[in-house]
Amino acid sequence: MSATASRPARPETAGPGRFARPLLGAFLVAAAVDLAGLLAGLDTVHLVAKPLLMPLLAAYAAVRGGPRLLIAALLFGWGGDVFLLADNDLAFLLGMGSFAVGHVCYLTLFGRGRAPAALATGVAYAVVLAVFLVLIWSDLPAELRVPVAGYSLLLTAMAWRAGVLGRYAAAGGALFLLSDALIATGIAEWPRLPAPDFWVMLTYIAAQLLLALGVLRAGRVHHI
Repeated sequence: MSATASRPARPETAGPGRFARPLLGAFLVAAAVDLAGLLAGLDTVHLVAKPLLMPLLAAYAAVRGGPRLLIAALLFGWGGDVFLLADNDLAFLLGMGSFAVGHVCYLTLFGRGRAPAALATGVAYAVVLAVFLVLIWSDLPAELRVPVAGYSLLLTAMAWRAGVLGRYAAAGGALFLLSDALIATGIAEWPRLPAPDFWVMLTYIAAQLLLALGVLRAGRVHHI
């Protein structure tokens, strides 16, 4: 028997894990199509591509042996994505609620990390959140102020706690915060970047991917 034949198969190339690369590739293709559609102003492309993103990423995480809380967080993100495709306040609140449940899943998952979250980072996040809410408060619709504040607090806590799983997860948490801040400034009708939806989706897609990769990398070191 050759040395190659006697070597045990890697998890990524044995069993369900063999689908990991195709699923990740499909996710990246869907992300590229969605972003290109936003840049081109093709709403139909966005309506088709956006709902594919989180199920593909969740499937990738699943075949990589990711924890159930990660899969749940991604799927609740999918729920938020779908609700936010409708342009009305009820859909916005439902979408925000779905994302909030996803953040609770992430927080619970990060709470299993062995390393404590950096206090200095937490203070910095708290200051940024407080300043942002003070600045944007009067420009938000009255009925959305309390829900947005509560959601922002939960999201900020998730972004801070993500750092316990390393740089990938920490960057993902920060980008998620940035993405939702861009949405909030749009609701408040602040000046926005050209192609604002493109930047919202770019930061969001990168955030979810980095959070997933951070959790999966941490899972190789110890069980979370």
